[in-house]
Amino acid sequence: MKKDTMIGVDLAKNVFQLHAASMNGQLQYRKKLSRQAFGKFMAEQPPAVVVMEACGSAHYWAREMVRLGHEVKLIAAQYVKPFVKRQKNDAADAEAIVVAAQRPEMRFVEPKSAEQQSRAILFRARERLVHQRTELINALRACLYEYGHTVPQGAHQIKRIAEILDAPNSDLPDLMQEECTELLDQIAEQTIRINDRTAKIKKLAAEADTARRLQTIPGVGPLTALAVEAFAPPMENFKCGRDFAAWLGLVPRQFSSGGKERLGRISKAGQADIRRLLIIGAMSRLNWVGRKSIPETSWLARMVARKPRMLVAIALANKMARTIWALLTKNEDYQVPTQAVLA
Repeated sequence: MKKDTMIGVDLAKNVFQLHAASMNGQLQYRKKLSRQAFGKFMAEQPPAVVVMEACGSAHYWAREMVRLGHEVKLIAAQYVKPFVKRQKNDAADAEAIVVAAQRPEMRFVEPKSAEQQSRAILFRARERLVHQRTELINALRACLYEYGHTVPQGAHQIKRIAEILDAPNSDLPDLMQEECTELLDQIAEQTIRINDRTAKIKKLAAEADTARRLQTIPGVGPLTALAVEAFAPPMENFKCGRDFAAWLGLVPRQFSSGGKERLGRISKAGQADIRRLLIIGAMSRLNWVGRKSIPETSWLARMVARKPRMLVAIALANKMARTIWALLTKNEDYQVPTQAVLA
């Protein structure tokens, strides 16, 4: 069914601003509604194209609008900002959302399902706990440093810290030991929570067919597979694997002008979690254990021989991203490429 009206919605906690226009941009109405009135008002409207910024609660309201029979489009906030006229307010933002959505070259964000958001929240919860544990470890290292004990970075140094505190000839005051022991207990609690989330992620990755297929790629584990499933849009949105790698920010940033091509460092655009995990997975293949599985005649072996390791890791992460796109679009498992035999 063809829809004749486009409604731009500026989301907020309590007050929603609406800007409705025809498909050629002619204003139909502006409204400011409460949270309760917004749902009732949209239920009474004929099917329309509802456009919102991809911000907090946008995916929830997208699902609600689809349930009411509307077509929903989400736009990244940075793509709406250039269309805001002079003063910034809710009415101007709602109008800018409609103007931006009517541009034929505009890119939209794919709304997430409730399951995707749940997995994303689980992933974020684990990341938050890891950051909190790192903060506690650094605080403990700083306390020991004030008494002349230098401890290297890393969660695996906890045993070394415990040995310093339990040493019979320790020079640490009793109050200092009590505080450090309290920090150790908090770190142990955070570790239990992290392990619990990790077990849940591994279980979800083992149950889902998509995550299982992704884990057949060398360097892709349960965390990376769940991140792709939770944060990445459907691979059909990308024309090729190179576009998916560019969306992740694993391509050089361009400073080209006047026919001169200038390529810099990677752009770091798109989803940072997937990009980080792909680079970590690539680095795991380049350490002294992972290199044993690299065929001597492969392009990766040739790159390792003549390029810095971090540069090779970025190139390998780019290749892994393109492989992920190929596997998900073709619904196949990863197959080890055959090496050409040199005469």
